[in-house]
Amino acid sequence: MSVTPSRLRVCLVYDCLFPWTVGGAERWYRAVAEALAGAGHEVTYLTRRQWGDDDIPDVPGVRVIAVAKNEPLYGPDGNRRIGQAIRFGGGVLRHLLRHRGRYDVVHTASFPYFSLLAAGVARVRDPFRLIVDWHEVWTLEYWQEYLGGAAGRVGYLVQRACARIPQRAYCFSRLHEGRLHDEGVAGPVTVLEGEWSGPLEPAPVRDADPLVIFAGRHIAEKRVPALVPALIEARRHIPNLTATIFGDGPERQRVLELIDEHGAGDWLRAPGFVDADEVHDAMHRALCMVLPSRREGYGMVVIEASAAATPSVVVADADNAATEHVTDGVNGFIAPSADPQDLADAIVKVAGAGTPLRASTAAWFAENARRLSLAGSLEHLLAGYAESTRR
Repeated sequence: MSVTPSRLRVCLVYDCLFPWTVGGAERWYRAVAEALAGAGHEVTYLTRRQWGDDDIPDVPGVRVIAVAKNEPLYGPDGNRRIGQAIRFGGGVLRHLLRHRGRYDVVHTASFPYFSLLAAGVARVRDPFRLIVDWHEVWTLEYWQEYLGGAAGRVGYLVQRACARIPQRAYCFSRLHEGRLHDEGVAGPVTVLEGEWSGPLEPAPVRDADPLVIFAGRHIAEKRVPALVPALIEARRHIPNLTATIFGDGPERQRVLELIDEHGAGDWLRAPGFVDADEVHDAMHRALCMVLPSRREGYGMVVIEASAAATPSVVVADADNAATEHVTDGVNGFIAPSADPQDLADAIVKVAGAGTPLRASTAAWFAENARRLSLAGSLEHLLAGYAESTRR
């Protein structure tokens, strides 16, 4: 890396740790922690307990500290549990107040917001540099849909209060950069386009199996159940089509029910979370990866698919930043909605485009890989650390 500030004492704050919890943000913070430690910085990672006594985290060069107990992130309705977020924020506040002067930089995710509020309070007594990642910025309308009218407005006001804490802000899409400025963020904002930590050369182009995959959490925002009728419709045009819906979450039971209702179990699988090698193999063989989400802060799985020379199908939606990674007809298609017919039409388009679309997907990845690489983002991040330290 070209920017190498002197040895810093960095505290990373996120209530999830990969691989005990799996997701794009989890992978990002694990990669940041390992890269900072590898560059010689002193790194502490504050999280909640997610492991058993016989499975203690061992991240090379990183001190992992659980400041909150192990409890579910999501309630029965599939939404994040506010009590859990408050308790984690309280643990972060206690740790930062107890260890005043220990850190040069505190680097936290904006969400769940109570940990950012805790860092803002602790900073009054300890002038560390505050770095904040805004993976998403929600509109008032989305907050009210997510939590209901009154509670949603409170959530929106908490988000706005967090944006106005003095900070060095980063986000991962142009969509959320614009929204962050609209919220009156108190500090500069940099878009980090890269979270990809794999090879910078695409996989060799090969003919695809007639396989469609999804890989991710089964939460309401990802609209995973919409895949089942869409795949059934696509199979009318591609008779030998098969599909695998990887992942787990509150919506998985509905996915299994739909598969059973339609008698699709002989060609449509939903095995839950599986070994990463199985997902990797399926990604490289698949006709396409389908992501029907209405809301994505980045959409790492689209990058993973492109690296495998596998096109993606995503959905146009006001809250979906994953569309920033798809050039229609080049490395996949953007469906106009998550309606089964629209998703099926996009899948059929991929099948019709054949191997030339896989070749253009590989070319798209080769052209954009460095821009989308984790190494480039970490270089910008370290520059921000150095800038904040000078100030």
